[in-house]
Amino acid sequence: MTVATAGAAVSHVGRVRSNNQDSGYAGSRLFVVADGMGGHAGGDIASAIAVKRIADADRPYASPQEAERALAGALLAANGLINNAVEDHPELSGMGTTVSALLRVGDAVSIAHIGDSRIYLLREGELSQITNDHTFVQRLVETGRITPEEAAVHPRRSVLMRVLGDIDQAPEVDTSILGTVPGDRWLLCSDGLSSYVSEERILASLQAAPSAARAAEALIEEALEHGAPDNVTAIVVDIDGSPLEEVPPTIVGAAAGPIEFESTGGERQASRLPSLLFHPIRSSATPPEASFQPESEDYLEALIREDRRRLWRRRLVWLAAIAVLIGGLVVALLGAYRYTQTKYYVGVDDDRVAIYQGVQSSVGPLGLSHVVELTDIRADELQDYAESQVRATISRDSLEDAQKVIATLQQNVIQSRSTSGG
Repeated sequence: MTVATAGAAVSHVGRVRSNNQDSGYAGSRLFVVADGMGGHAGGDIASAIAVKRIADADRPYASPQEAERALAGALLAANGLINNAVEDHPELSGMGTTVSALLRVGDAVSIAHIGDSRIYLLREGELSQITNDHTFVQRLVETGRITPEEAAVHPRRSVLMRVLGDIDQAPEVDTSILGTVPGDRWLLCSDGLSSYVSEERILASLQAAPSAARAAEALIEEALEHGAPDNVTAIVVDIDGSPLEEVPPTIVGAAAGPIEFESTGGERQASRLPSLLFHPIRSSATPPEASFQPESEDYLEALIREDRRRLWRRRLVWLAAIAVLIGGLVVALLGAYRYTQTKYYVGVDDDRVAIYQGVQSSVGPLGLSHVVELTDIRADELQDYAESQVRATISRDSLEDAQKVIATLQQNVIQSRSTSGG
């Protein structure tokens, strides 16, 4: 069975940024999103270099495995070109880019991914995130240190752990092979979409659009409606059963134009690590605390130490809240217990009539009453009606009232004995 693709790519600079550092490519088989970073003079160049080099992989392959190897090789080759560009233009030191690429081979797709751009699959009404973000907070989520909900608002959510760039000569690239069927709709997007539009809204936009082109446009519109401070790129790929047609590729974003190197006097050299590993717009929206020094070479250790402090602060707040709750509960229980001890009832203790202080109830193993007076009256000596009342307990509001009940029961015993003697 021939499984064809119909893809569309749209990119927008966003409502805040002055230039588009995203790049996108939609061909007949290959689809790529790259989100560049490194400042005005570097991010667009890094993403454009990556997409233009990876575009060479848009050709037929004998198997998905061959395509997977070709994609991984293309990403590593792009990484080498970025490094070469930095060697020739030191002012670009620290530039880098995320990449999420999908290459269709028959009824399968080969995927290569690094960074926090994402690939989603819409199948039979269910949206699934296929790629895993290579971010600091995602690592915290995976190790159980924070929840996904906490990750969404974490002050370090923009810190990337893996990208293509001059920080690593051989970066680790995630690759995989997945099956695809007619009716599948794939989405590749930069974090300018996934960070500001919920998955529920992404799902709704993908389901409502009749075509890949309209779906991509709708997603960009959705991001702009949510403010879209970052560049945003969306590529939508529809899988159908029609014969594959070779179509001219669509290139959007920075890669759509020529790569132009503009010297900035090398002033970015000192901030190499943080400029590469932070998304500028997103990190500026949540300024780092004073204890965090991004210029330090051991930035990751600093982040981990800072996160541990945040974790302990959060635990202390929770412990304090729990202590207050427990304290309030104890006070309430003590008040309730004291109230029960103002009550009395007449009942039976080992077949003898007794006066109890408290109420005939318990909290777990803790009883809320105890015997204060044990009489010589045996329950079976009482007349039937009086015996049934005592065994069911007779409640009174004071010890004096309970003692009056005992006096009445003593008279009942005398009457019972007289009746029996008669």
